[in-house]
Amino acid sequence: FPPAAFVLPRVQLVRTDEATHLTVVRVDGDRDALERDVERVAEEIAELPAMRPVGDPPGIVASRRTTTEAEWAAGIEAAIERIEAGDLRKVVLAVALAVTLEEKLTIPDTLERLRRSYPDCFRFLTQPSDEAGFFGVPPERLVRLDGRHARTEALAGTVARGETPEEDATLADSLLESEKLQHEQALVTEAIEEHLSPLGDVTVAEQGVRKLATVQHLHTPIEADLVGDRHVLDLVEALHPTPAMGGLPTATAERVIRETETFERGWYAAPVGWFDADGDGEFAVGIRSAVAGGRRATLFAGNGIVADSDPEAEWEEVGLKLEPILAALGD
Repeated sequence: FPPAAFVLPRVQLVRTDEATHLTVVRVDGDRDALERDVERVAEEIAELPAMRPVGDPPGIVASRRTTTEAEWAAGIEAAIERIEAGDLRKVVLAVALAVTLEEKLTIPDTLERLRRSYPDCFRFLTQPSDEAGFFGVPPERLVRLDGRHARTEALAGTVARGETPEEDATLADSLLESEKLQHEQALVTEAIEEHLSPLGDVTVAEQGVRKLATVQHLHTPIEADLVGDRHVLDLVEALHPTPAMGGLPTATAERVIRETETFERGWYAAPVGWFDADGDGEFAVGIRSAVAGGRRATLFAGNGIVADSDPEAEWEEVGLKLEPILAALGD
């Protein structure tokens, strides 16, 4: 993977509530050939099944975290020392999980399983070759821009889903009542508001709980009416990395991440999205993600660390964030 990449699609299909739009691109200026391309692609799409058939998951032979629990605990304790010393407020530390599969992985099949299990999350795939790619099912929008209206959100704090409605509600209440998680969420919300305020009028909505298939998070919607025209990449630059991805202060947190983590993040937690010719677009963040190819996959997940973080509890929580892709692979 290069440091960054943008792709101009040769074929693009956009579905909205009102219509489905097919765009085909040629760069040689041959209009007759372009019309033939559109007809051919439309015929190919018409022959596709309405729902993608999905085979069995590849199955998991073995998995191991590349960071040991002892290394994880030592990294968190070192981060807490810096927080208590005053030069760090929060840092997001991540783990990587190396997985060996029984069969070769078909990434589009995996994405379809994730779509069915997590219909309210984003899904993305960037695939440099037919067999290998970077994909994920992030729950978090970095930013969406429509004209001069921007939408983003703060998402922090994680607990499992309950086995009964009563247990689920109790766990959700624990998110709302936790001083540690409320502090973590406040850091993210305040930083986003601070970074957007120079660009326009910011509105922070009431905090709630975002419920997914296996976990639930604190969630605060944030919107902004911008002064002047902006490209969505201006907003990506202003916001990324939010404290939910990096930490505070940003530069100090980035140093701590490089010094602490036992693997290279690559595109993990990077902005992933699209923009159009007007500069409108939408970006999520590449979390709950994996790099995979053949019979191997590496999964990534991270947790926000603040002053009262407990290494053992954080170790268990980060495991919850690995579950979506693990389940899609067959565990």
